[in-house]
Parts: sequence; C-alpha cells; structure tokens
Amino acid sequence: MKTKAVLTQTEVTQILAAARTEANSNSWAVSIAVVDDGGHLLGFERLDGCAPIGGYISIEKARTSALGRRESKGYEEMVNGGRTAFLSAPLLTSLEGGVPLIVDGQVIGAVGVSGVKADQDAQVAKAGVAAIG
Repeated sequence: MKTKAVLTQTEVTQILAAARTEANSNSWAVSIAVVDDGGHLLGFERLDGCAPIGGYISIEKARTSALGRRESKGYEEMVNGGRTAFLSAPLLTSLEGGVPLIVDGQVIGAVGVSGVKADQDAQVAKAGVAAIG
C-alpha cells in the first residue's frame, strides 16, 4: 500500500498567505482557492476589490487542476489549439490559473486563482504552491 502526503490547515494557511503576498505585491485583486486531491475546498480568500465571479472561477480552476492532475492551462491550450470538442468534457473550467500541488510525485491538491490576466492568476497560484515546496 502506498503512503501519500495530505494537506493540513497548516499548509493551507501557508499557501493562502504566500499567494496573498504575491497578489498584494502586484496590487492584484484576486480570489485564491486551495483544494484537496478530490477537488474539495480546504481554504479560500477573496481579496478586496475582486469581483464576486472570481471566487467561483478560482475554486473551479483549483478543482480542475486537482482532478486532472495538471495545470488547468493545459486544457485551455487544447481548446485554443483547435480541439473544441474538449469543451464538452466534464471539466469545471479550462482557464489558466489552476496549479496542482505535487509531493513525492503525487498530486495532493491544487491552488486556483482568478481575478486578473490568466498568466498573472497562474503566477499567484504558483507562489502559493511554492510555499510548501
């Protein structure tokens, strides 16, 4: 039987703090979501000034990344590359900004960010991921 790391509230707090710091240092009003490997919400922040839809989208980006075991950007690239049939796949969102949390080669969760340009969302999410190495 394999052993797998699991996110605790300690790591969730560290991830949210690092992502918030990255967003604030760039004056970006975003929503930040952290989910477990099953896409279940563990932590969430909507920074001042972020549109309410950003909250929903950040959670869906995180879920997509956790369940798909890859960055949500990959799905966006598939669609933009002409694979439009992929739009009917049972994914939650195919927008950039969802980044998986990988420990010892296994996905243990993901961070999703929404509120600014796609690459900026991803930058904030990656800052959160980097907080737990």
